[in-house]
Amino acid sequence: MSYVQTGDVKKSACILCSVNCGLEVTAGGKDGRELIKIKGDRDNPSSEGYICDKASRLNYYQMGEDRIDSPMRRRADGSYEKVDWDTAIAEVAAGLKAVKEKHGGDKILFLGGGGQGNHLGGMYSQGLQKVLGVKYRSNALAQEKTGEFWVNGKMFGGPAHGGFEEAEVSVFLGKNPWHTHGFPQSRKVLREIVKDPKRSMVVFDPCKTKTAEMADYHLQVVPGGDAWALSAIIAVIIQDGLEDKAFIEKHTSGFEQIKDHFMALPVTEYSTLAGLDETLVRETAHRIAKASSVAVFEDLGVQQNINSTLVSYLQKVMFVITGNFAKKGTANMAIPLLLLTEAGKGKVGKTKGTDKNKAVPSKVSPVLGSRIIAGLLPCNEIPDEIITDHPNRFRAAIIESSNPVHSYAQSERMREAMQALEFSVVIDVAMTETAREASYVLPASSSFEKFECVFFQIDFPKNTFHIRHPVVEPLAGTLAEPEIHSRLIEALGGYSKANVTVLKTAAKLGRKVFAATFGAMLAINPKLFSVAPSLLYRTLGTTLEKGALAPTATFWPLAHQFVRKHPKSAARAGYGGSAWRAGEKLFNDLITKKSGIVFTDSGEDYADSWNRMNIPDKRIRLYLEELFPQVCSLDENLLTDSKEYPFILTAGQRRSETSNTIIRDASWDKKSKVASLYISPGDANKLSLANGDSVKITTKVGSAETYVEVTDHQPDGFVSLPNGLGLDYINETGREVRVGVAVNDLTSTNDKDFFAGTPWHKRVPAKIEKVA
Repeated sequence: MSYVQTGDVKKSACILCSVNCGLEVTAGGKDGRELIKIKGDRDNPSSEGYICDKASRLNYYQMGEDRIDSPMRRRADGSYEKVDWDTAIAEVAAGLKAVKEKHGGDKILFLGGGGQGNHLGGMYSQGLQKVLGVKYRSNALAQEKTGEFWVNGKMFGGPAHGGFEEAEVSVFLGKNPWHTHGFPQSRKVLREIVKDPKRSMVVFDPCKTKTAEMADYHLQVVPGGDAWALSAIIAVIIQDGLEDKAFIEKHTSGFEQIKDHFMALPVTEYSTLAGLDETLVRETAHRIAKASSVAVFEDLGVQQNINSTLVSYLQKVMFVITGNFAKKGTANMAIPLLLLTEAGKGKVGKTKGTDKNKAVPSKVSPVLGSRIIAGLLPCNEIPDEIITDHPNRFRAAIIESSNPVHSYAQSERMREAMQALEFSVVIDVAMTETAREASYVLPASSSFEKFECVFFQIDFPKNTFHIRHPVVEPLAGTLAEPEIHSRLIEALGGYSKANVTVLKTAAKLGRKVFAATFGAMLAINPKLFSVAPSLLYRTLGTTLEKGALAPTATFWPLAHQFVRKHPKSAARAGYGGSAWRAGEKLFNDLITKKSGIVFTDSGEDYADSWNRMNIPDKRIRLYLEELFPQVCSLDENLLTDSKEYPFILTAGQRRSETSNTIIRDASWDKKSKVASLYISPGDANKLSLANGDSVKITTKVGSAETYVEVTDHQPDGFVSLPNGLGLDYINETGREVRVGVAVNDLTSTNDKDFFAGTPWHKRVPAKIEKVA
């Protein structure tokens, strides 16, 4: 039976940012697989029909000319040949098994596990990792979020997220939600803030972004000056006695340990170092301190910059000492269906050792001994974990829905690392830059050809979840990740045919019989827990609409676990009554409601955020021994301009024209505008540059040529290149084309946060020369 009918309007979601707005998609065109019409889905409980212009480009992803439709095996000369799936599965399993038997499963590195907006495959990859004994992994979050994850875990015992829809003051740090979103219906919310005279918007950003232009307070910091700016604001709050003393006494610990530093902090000096007028700093501090509710959002502008983990810490100190937690319009602890990482489970930030000054992380990388946060290796350091003679170096890699050769710092170094591996397999929809270095490439179906979901949702008080159904039939020769991982697990002996036979028989007798049988099987053989998603897929999945919904079977235990763990919030969302009945109803709605559902509702019980803190005394920790000494000794040398490289480059700016690298075909840019280097009028004048002039930009690791666009959005001395470009794309004529600059040809693996290892992509010293 064909699950998808061409020409039907199908429910789906955008996959170009973390919000994943609901879509209505009409398919047709070539083989009935083109996305010929895309509009917002009014039935989606999160986006409610909201959509931005980027979704219109999704067909360039769906119908990319460099998609692959057969497993590809690397020949000795570096070229690739097509092989059938049975051969590919057998040889990939054998290659990974050989590395495990020779060096140990911990020498196999896993990268990715679900691309932007596509996380279902990551649930199934866990089983493959467990069967192989994989111990180390990483993904895009380790390029951005791990510092904040660690701080959240330490201070709150889990992720705290701001309520911008209701906040009196919304603060955006290195964040331009007009273009990058980050919370539902972002542009609508921003417009509402602007229209309401009782509300204010604060933006920390060197550039005059669209969001900054809307702000009441634009703190145009020097690139990387955020830690000094936040320190100054905290100092004003404490020095002027504006902190919420009752809140601090009742709900926090460690205030007295940090107070003296900020009481003595020279606000004038710190404002100057941040490039800010002191009066603006003081006005901003008073506005934040006196507001009834404040919500803060930090993003890549600070998370890929100097002092990124310290900035995450300081911004939370700022909103905590002003009492902005567990209230409407402030930071609250959302209830997710499943955490995207282990960061919210209290498993980050643990240290060992008796000397506090020498405390080290409880889990570190095998070669460099670097801190692992939320289970993720720092991306910047992965090449050095491979290109070495160290006995614990990685020997193989599984890379799923990820393109580290293009997206990690210093691309050539990552390419060299791929070539140093004994075996590697890439699972992806296209022949990416990383795939071109792999031993094997396994072609996945696109995000619109299979069941998919995301685990980004952290909204409060209501939270939503959306299992997306296929919009079009899969490209012939491709498989979805649940099938790929399950075949590899079976080839490696992760479970037996007898296990599958027993469970399939039980599933035919009903879910209660299946539950009893499945539970008994796991009790007898606990190792099967690790491959449970694939077992459910092969067994319970066959009963879900005659197998058509099989990939969603892994949500069955999650639904039952959720209603048992959060009965009050589940009941408010319509999933009350007996635990079994509520779990079954939640599961059935999850897999059948094609626009997504509200699965939890905390009502007006904002104070319940305190109960969700995974900290025994339920007090927010203001003093963090691993970070506060660095707050007290910010290194001013990091702000010093280089004579050899007098400009600061943002390597990867999000603009209205750009999306992300899953869209490899840049031919949608009809005006050939997207690849420009933004430069200020003052700098353009000094270099005798006009719009469209060609320039060469050079950093300490590489150089590239492009053309300039003169804009007053950029301050003097600060230039930017867009994200998502510089991909080597094979077009419809078979010719390889590259549009724009691959910014990671210009970034260095050595430039990274001292704590989390996140890269400094937003502060890259560079020089610019006009090209004749």
